[in-house]
Amino acid sequence: MTEVKAAEGGGTAADLKGAMLGFVSELKGFRDDIQKKLTAQDERMTMLDRKTALRGRTPLSATAEVEVPHQKAFNAYLRSGDDDGLRGLVIEEKGLTVASDGGFLAAPQVAETVHNVLRSGASLRKLANVVAIESASYEVLVEKNEMGAGWATEAAAVETTPSQIERISIPLHELSAMPKASQRLLDDGAFDVEAWLAERIADKFARSEAAAFITGDGVGKPKGILSYPTALDAKAGAGTIGVVETGAAGAFNAAAPADALIDLIYALGAPYRANASFLMNSKTAAVIRKMKDADGRFLWTDALAAGQTPQLLGYPVLISEDMPVMAADAKAVAFGDFRAAYTIVERPDLRVLRDPFSAKPHVLFYATKRVGGGVTDFRAVKLLQFA
Repeated sequence: MTEVKAAEGGGTAADLKGAMLGFVSELKGFRDDIQKKLTAQDERMTMLDRKTALRGRTPLSATAEVEVPHQKAFNAYLRSGDDDGLRGLVIEEKGLTVASDGGFLAAPQVAETVHNVLRSGASLRKLANVVAIESASYEVLVEKNEMGAGWATEAAAVETTPSQIERISIPLHELSAMPKASQRLLDDGAFDVEAWLAERIADKFARSEAAAFITGDGVGKPKGILSYPTALDAKAGAGTIGVVETGAAGAFNAAAPADALIDLIYALGAPYRANASFLMNSKTAAVIRKMKDADGRFLWTDALAAGQTPQLLGYPVLISEDMPVMAADAKAVAFGDFRAAYTIVERPDLRVLRDPFSAKPHVLFYATKRVGGGVTDFRAVKLLQFA
């Protein structure tokens, strides 16, 4: 770079001006060169992140700095029982310690895989309101009646009656699964132990959850939607679910089978019908999808694209094999706004405890998750009883 000195003796003003212009020009070129190098570096880092994402790896970010040590330590714990990495690991970004007397928090990839399976399964979880909590229970305030309303004028105000509030508490329960593997399999470096564990846990949890949300008795497990008191819809009150009868024991009425479905739809209040769905098992669906109207058109409409749900009389249908089959007095079909009717609460963390002693020479993995569920709005769901 040109060095500019003060003019001495024979130095003229023109010489000084020329030297200054040369200095400014070289300084501008130096700055532009630095800017180009920084831009090129940013482009290389962006490309590296894209390649990493395409390969299914965690991008180079702050999240990766937190998750990668946890994943490595968790993998070592699963394979050999080495828990030094987990006991010393504290995820400062989340204020969360992984060591616990009840096991260790599963790596984020394992927990997310399990949660994805639970969300995508044929379970009431797909329709209900799901809330993540950190406490031991979840309390919901439900209005038992409609609050009053009126028109006020400048001259006089209208007295309105407040709504009555009911407090519903939904406790958490511990759901567990215990997959088993041989130590020889765990020693195989090509064996993806985390994917295997996530698959086994997710399958067991999904089936156990789905059954509890429908028929659970509330003792050590969520209380299912069919475990609450019921009454004929005209007589149903607070704390009971309204029931519509088909008119025939264990079957639909032979003369007008579809009438019971229409009665079930309009037994539900208009505010709830906008987001309502049917819930039934495959055998009941097989009977209903054969029904036709007076013009010979099927009441059941199949999905037009993958991922969509079939519809019955214009409302979506979720097939759940945990719903009872058609039998005398069975409540085999439910219809309602399940997001308003049923609330599922859960702790987001998944814990795993390695047990190499109870089933030697095999290794057991005791996985636990806390989840609960219960009806929070009895007006938002109706049941079809085959009676």
